[in-house]
Amino acid sequence: MKLNDLLQGLEVLENANYLNLDITNIHSDSRKIKQGGLFVAINGYSKNGIDYLESAIQNGAVAAILEPEVCLENINTNIPLIKVKNTRESLAILSCNFYDNPSKKFKLIGITGTKGKTTSTFMTKALLESHGLKVGLIGSIAVYIGNEKIEDTDRTTPESPEIQKYLAKMAEENCDVAIIEVSSQAMKLNRVSGCDFDIGLFTNLSEDHISKNEHANMEEYFSCKTDLIRLCKLGIINTDDETVSKVKDIVTNIPIKTFAIRNNADITADLDTLKITPSYVDFKIHIDGKDEQIEVGIPGEFSVYNSLGAISIAHEFGVTPDEIRQALKNIRVLGRNELVPNKLGLTILIDYAHTPSSLESILTSVRAYAKGRIICAWGVGGDRDATKRPIMGEISGRLADYTILMSDQVRTEDPLKILKEIEIGVKKSGGDYTLIVDRTEGIRHAISVATTEDIIVIPGLGHDLYLEKNGIKYPYDERKVIAKLIDEMIENGEKSPIN
Repeated sequence: MKLNDLLQGLEVLENANYLNLDITNIHSDSRKIKQGGLFVAINGYSKNGIDYLESAIQNGAVAAILEPEVCLENINTNIPLIKVKNTRESLAILSCNFYDNPSKKFKLIGITGTKGKTTSTFMTKALLESHGLKVGLIGSIAVYIGNEKIEDTDRTTPESPEIQKYLAKMAEENCDVAIIEVSSQAMKLNRVSGCDFDIGLFTNLSEDHISKNEHANMEEYFSCKTDLIRLCKLGIINTDDETVSKVKDIVTNIPIKTFAIRNNADITADLDTLKITPSYVDFKIHIDGKDEQIEVGIPGEFSVYNSLGAISIAHEFGVTPDEIRQALKNIRVLGRNELVPNKLGLTILIDYAHTPSSLESILTSVRAYAKGRIICAWGVGGDRDATKRPIMGEISGRLADYTILMSDQVRTEDPLKILKEIEIGVKKSGGDYTLIVDRTEGIRHAISVATTEDIIVIPGLGHDLYLEKNGIKYPYDERKVIAKLIDEMIENGEKSPIN
């Protein structure tokens, strides 16, 4: 595509040199630039893109987009240099133009919220597919087109060039609908700018991602999530969440539809009929003036909320109650209240809970059906909001019968320091606990002390298949770790397998 055509819709402040060039690829990472590439030099939290201009040129960049404060006279190169008002937004618009605006070729759904984004995207996908639609999904686990996994992902919302590349492939594969899991950070960094959203779902809001490199405060966090709804033709919100319910008063230029359990809404669930077991949740929903019985293959009250949000989206596509029942009965999501089969017959749940509210939610839901003890083995990630650590420690100490503190994604922090900060809250609760820095040894201990009446909850990693330390990601699949530990225990005579 010609560079001039790519620049359509950008607020260009200044440019130099010849613009009638063929561009074959776009990126803000100089290492991913190929011959004929357009390099977008974005200033990050710790590095400036302009410092990598020479590297991008060596890799094949034939033009560059620059931050407004860059002085062109100080750059010794013959390639076209174009200054724009907002480089991040420009990267997104350039990517939309480069891939021929694929989001305009099908229905596009965006799902945001502190908790439940991933589960809600998979539920929505299953519901729409039960109605005969071909669905693409971009989320924190992977990118899917129908049943085919296109690529694993390592963040909730990819960078804009990747998003548009995936959407273009979905358009090429004749998808009817695409679903994107949209983080607040993605909104703040303009990753979905230029996307033509039809429906936006806002699941809930609780404190998370408040740190130097994320959001300054809860007001900014909420505002970024609300910005997704502003991009849509229809918004769907959870009115049981006091903050999220304010969206209907803030975003007034589009219709807003609602779901709830405890308040009046367009689609509601009946708490009096709620039945929670270790493997499913059963309840009635009120939709179109009728009551419908629904069974969802993920237990917990939060599963009811996730279901209601997904059903609210599906309702806009004409999905029937029978199709809803068919889709949700056998729904499973990697690392989301995931029951791990094992030779000991233990109830072991893996979850992605990594905030105070999500930890409290899963432990409360497990308490509803636990016969024995709740053993909670967990830690929190390093280089993230440290204020939540003692808060989460107190929650675990209060709601679990036994807490095992162990390492999570330590990143560049001292793992023992992280656990000591959590320990403050556990001690405050008075709950029984132990501290084992090594994650595998922590899981081993949980299995060794558990009976078939107990429930082991392992929050934190969820779908992550690695442990990150000092910039290196080491392969780590908790399901395989659990299986290997149990095999060793059986072989050593420490545990006996079930018949």
